Amino acid sequence: MTVCYFALFFNPADPSLRIAPSETEGLRTCLKGLPGLERGHLYTPAQADDMFNDDGAPPVFGMQLFFDDLQSLEAAINPGGGLHTLVQNGGMKSLDGTDASQQAMYLRPFAVPEPAPLSPTACSYIVYYPGPAEDLTEWLDCYIRQHPPIMKDFPGIRELEVLTRMDWIDAMPWERVQVMQRNRIMFDSPQALTDALHSPVRLRMRDDYHTFPPILNGNKHYPMLTEVIRPTA
Repeated sequence: MTVCYFALFFNPADPSLRIAPSETEGLRTCLKGLPGLERGHLYTPAQADDMFNDDGAPPVFGMQLFFDDLQSLEAAINPGGGLHTLVQNGGMKSLDGTDASQQAMYLRPFAVPEPAPLSPTACSYIVYYPGPAEDLTEWLDCYIRQHPPIMKDFPGIRELEVLTRMDWIDAMPWERVQVMQRNRIMFDSPQALTDALHSPVRLRMRDDYHTFPPILNGNKHYPMLTEVIRPTA
C-alpha cells in the first residue's frame, strides 16, 4: 500500500511568486532523510496547452510525498516529524500568505506502455475533482474501469496514477481538504504533454468523460514541472 501527501500553494494575487531557492534546498535535504518516504515530487509551474481546458494560473509550488504506509506519513507531519519541524522552523516561510492546502490520499498506480527514466524536464499534469459526486462509489467504479485504459494510450506517457480519499492525522499549518479524487500523468517535457493533449486520445478522453455519473464542481488541470527526490538512506 502506498499513500501520498499533497500540499499545494496558490497565490492568485501574484502567480509569479516562487519558493525561495534556499528553502527548496532545505526541503530537499529534509525529504532525503524522511523515514518511510519512498520518493517526493516537487512541483513548479509549467506551460502546456490543453485543447479543452484552461484553468488559470497553476499552484506556485506543490509537493507530493509517497510513503510506504499511513503511519510513516503521519509521523512526518506531526510534532517531532521531519516535515513538521521544517515548516514550524520557518523552512517554507516564503510561501506564507499563499492559499495552502493539504490532503493524504490512497495511490492507485497504472502501468504505461513505455515507462522511461525521469527526464530533467519532466512535466506532470495534475488533475483534481473537488466533488462531491451524487454516488461516489458509482463514480469511482466507472472512472477507474474506463478512464485509465484510455489515458495510457497518450503518446509519450511515462506515469499514470489515480488517487482517492482517506482520513489522516496532522499538525501542519495548512488547510485540510477532502478533494474527491486526483489524477497525475507525467511526460518528458511540457511540449510532450501538449502534444499528448492535442492527440486523438484527448478526444477519446472527452467522449468517455461524458458517460460518467454526475458530480458537482467540475475539475481542475495544472501542468507542473516535476523534480523527484529520493531518500539517501
